Amino acid sequence: MPAHDGPVQVFHSDRYTLPLPPGHRFPMRKYHELHERVRAEARGWVLREAPAAAFGELAEVHDPAYVTRVLHGGLDPAEERRLGLPWSPALAARSCRSVGGTLAACSAARATGIAVNLAGGTHHARHAAGAGFCVFNDIAVAVHAVLGEAGATRVLVIDCDVHQGDGTAELLAGEPRAYTFSIHAARNYPHRKARSDCDIALPDRTDDATYLRELKLGLDHALARAQPAFALYLAGADVYAGDRLGRLALSKAGIAARDLFVLRRLEERGCPVAVVMGGGYADDIADIVDIHYRTVCLALDSWQRRRA
Repeated sequence: MPAHDGPVQVFHSDRYTLPLPPGHRFPMRKYHELHERVRAEARGWVLREAPAAAFGELAEVHDPAYVTRVLHGGLDPAEERRLGLPWSPALAARSCRSVGGTLAACSAARATGIAVNLAGGTHHARHAAGAGFCVFNDIAVAVHAVLGEAGATRVLVIDCDVHQGDGTAELLAGEPRAYTFSIHAARNYPHRKARSDCDIALPDRTDDATYLRELKLGLDHALARAQPAFALYLAGADVYAGDRLGRLALSKAGIAARDLFVLRRLEERGCPVAVVMGGGYADDIADIVDIHYRTVCLALDSWQRRRA
């Protein structure tokens, strides 16, 4: 059991933000704005610099040749199209920091009960390819690292991004100590879904009440099956009704209720959790930042309850 005697650690890096071509649909600026809001409205968390994941850590789940191509600019045009982002040295650095932030959050959460990465959730990346704006799969890398630590038993991935965590499901399919849970929009990307240990596919325009009902049933089933000693929570903002790439219809209040439900279920089990942000593509970046910021606040609330 974690001691819960340290502050909530929130990991970020200025390298999470990089320039993209004009008109690119990925809202890269959200990372800077979220960091600025968390920094300006500090409520008891401690901001830490996210370290860069090492080559060896990435190569535990990714093809070493693919990692080398990413780090040194060897992606071909087809790989860049599938990824949806143009290669640059800044993209390589960002990708390593994003994974490193999740690894650091996992280490911190094992000591204090909960920690946050202000990026991460790159769940579409597979063994030898990036996809859907995801270069490396921070979730799979982190699960492998946690399971490699002394005393680690079972890890649960709770993926509430609007898109199915297909890359995570594939990368962890052969690991019996990992359990993958994904609740997502049925008709959204990726068109060809992988098979998680538990998948809940929701119809377009699913509202707060329906979503929360399905989440409760699915997560309770996953917790019973997984019996986790550690969890990673991918808290996507793209389930929001105003999201360009979402297809669901949750309100901000509904998303906060989702976060609270997940965090309370883990508290009840005394299960440490690392929280990562996942996707968010609303036209107004302020909406994305609001949702992510509320997730960070709820993580702090969870830490305070764990201490009580």
